[in-house]
Amino acid sequence: MVSHAVGCGESLPPFIVKIMMLLRVNALAKGHSGIRLSTVQLLIDMINNNVIPVVPSKGSVGSSGDLVQLSHLVLALIGKGKVNYFKKSIFDKKESEKVYDAKVILKKLGLTPVRLKAKEGLALINGTQMMTSFASYISAKAKRLNKIADIAAALSHEALRATDKAFDERIHNLRAYDGQLKTAKNILSMIEKSEIRDSHRVGDPRVQDAYSIRCIPQIHGASRDAIDYVTSKVSVEINSANDNPLIFPDTEEYLEGGNFHGQPMALAMDFLGIALSELANVSERRIERMVNGALNQGLPRFLTDKGGLNSGMMIAQYTAASLVSENKVLAHPASVDSIPTSANQEDHNSMGSIAAQKCYRIMQNLEYVLAIEIMTAAQGMEFLKPLKPGKGTLQAYSFVRKFVKPLNQDRILHDDLIKIAQIVQDDSLLSEVEKTVSLF
Repeated sequence: MVSHAVGCGESLPPFIVKIMMLLRVNALAKGHSGIRLSTVQLLIDMINNNVIPVVPSKGSVGSSGDLVQLSHLVLALIGKGKVNYFKKSIFDKKESEKVYDAKVILKKLGLTPVRLKAKEGLALINGTQMMTSFASYISAKAKRLNKIADIAAALSHEALRATDKAFDERIHNLRAYDGQLKTAKNILSMIEKSEIRDSHRVGDPRVQDAYSIRCIPQIHGASRDAIDYVTSKVSVEINSANDNPLIFPDTEEYLEGGNFHGQPMALAMDFLGIALSELANVSERRIERMVNGALNQGLPRFLTDKGGLNSGMMIAQYTAASLVSENKVLAHPASVDSIPTSANQEDHNSMGSIAAQKCYRIMQNLEYVLAIEIMTAAQGMEFLKPLKPGKGTLQAYSFVRKFVKPLNQDRILHDDLIKIAQIVQDDSLLSEVEKTVSLF
């Protein structure tokens, strides 16, 4: 462990490290790793007492597991290394800034560092728990973000006075992708009883809407299916024995193999990163349509009726464009690259930890892009009053207005963005909408 603890870079978020610890316990509990119960118990005691090792983010090549990061994690078990100690919430930022010697905190809690025996060191550090901690968190979060993307899209649908014909169930039954069908149903349920939609059912000169509106079921639905696929793979990985060698006590054998190799998670995280990046891409396109006076169906340019004096939502679209451009770089697959290690004995590495951390950053950027779309759509809807939106979109709009007021005059939009990003990140916007409509 001491020689393998050679990571660098920023420390991993404490909640990610705690997930790592939980997943390593789960893998060891399969009974094929060769470790004493007392050693596993110390890891459990650390989890229960929120003693979280400080683990650097860089250094894993994603084969032989996340060797470097797990080595840093396990240092605490032998009384070495540094830890955070959270007396209350693991998300307490002040507590996360306090770093202690592991042996000091273990002694304070009456816990004794272990003296590792044969096979135990390898059992503790040879696994995919860093990449799968990110993967499990992101895949769970992504399911909710896909619903929030539908909410943002439904708000944009209202602001742009789009047609609902493209969401007709008969269309989607002829191309029966599960995600596509669910997305179409989500949009229709949210815009149900929309006065905005009813106001232009007759006499609208437009034949059909732009792809970013018309193809919401196909685009969001494809990401929804990708998220479901990745989640199924993550479920397999977190419930696997993924170290080496593996012990088979019933036959008194040990077998050397490659369950530590992170390729399944590397491919899954690259795929999920692309899927989330696409949700951001199409969201930004809807933002642009709403601020573009040539495309926004009669709304004022940049959604301000004081053009020239005020910039309105102009620069918010710049930020969205920056975020999606960053995502396009991050979405390049990490798994297509491999650099040999260990004197070429380990001649193919997955780079799964890089894929997972990239995916995490893509997800964070997506949250901000969706927040910008929600802000922009809400502002666009101001110019359609007194017409009321649908039952789900009205619920979303009303909740947004509890946090940010209509933009009648230029102000610091950063403050608004942070507030709306918060209700995206903490799922409170989703919870509010689901009081009125059930989303798939």
